[in-house]
Amino acid sequence: MKKTKTPRTTLAPGLAKVLKRLHYPLEVILLCVRWYVAYSLSLRNLAEMMDERGTAVDHSTVYRWVIKLLPLFERRFRKHKRPVGKSWRMDESYIKIKGEWKYLYRAVDKAGDTVEFLLRARRDKVAARRFFEKAIAHNGTPETVTIDKSGSNLAALDAVNADRETPIKVRQSKYLNNIIEQDRRAIKRRTRQMLGFKKFRCARILLGGIEVMHMIVKGQLNDGGVGQTPAQQFYSLAG
Repeated sequence: MKKTKTPRTTLAPGLAKVLKRLHYPLEVILLCVRWYVAYSLSLRNLAEMMDERGTAVDHSTVYRWVIKLLPLFERRFRKHKRPVGKSWRMDESYIKIKGEWKYLYRAVDKAGDTVEFLLRARRDKVAARRFFEKAIAHNGTPETVTIDKSGSNLAALDAVNADRETPIKVRQSKYLNNIIEQDRRAIKRRTRQMLGFKKFRCARILLGGIEVMHMIVKGQLNDGGVGQTPAQQFYSLAG
């Protein structure tokens, strides 16, 4: 079976420092982290799979790798993310953390590319405005934003538009938001295997990693025209 090579040298600043404390080969660590965010696998699944490949590793160790490395990968990805379109579709979905429902705000453009995501404890105007401010800061100002009938999302956009010379056009249509409802299935499919999150911070990190992998699969990482596979692109974030 052909193996996907993982980087061995020229590690990104910060990553080398973290890896010094992890005590496993880089290839094993990156493979486990990628598989965890890319596929519907549990931590115990990964530990068993590594054992079959001749590497004994505890599921809790894999979890530590994931929590330590994903924030570094997300920051690296954002530096090389392809620009998105100016017509956005925005919505939020429920995520259970420690038995309570929290809210994952997301937006995609009309081509289905992910614009931004943000996990918040509440579903209100403040949370929605924070999402729009983050999305605009990272992706520029959209011409149009399509939302559902949510009053808090509309109020947040009205607040954002209040300080703008050229306001963002707002459309409220559940039908036009089908594209984001379809897109979030990939995220839900992966989180379902996790059976709920225990801590808000860890949920934010894991969701960020899942979103990054999802964007890579959709071709949103600028690899300089090299034509790398999604796996190679993910590994490239290491250095």
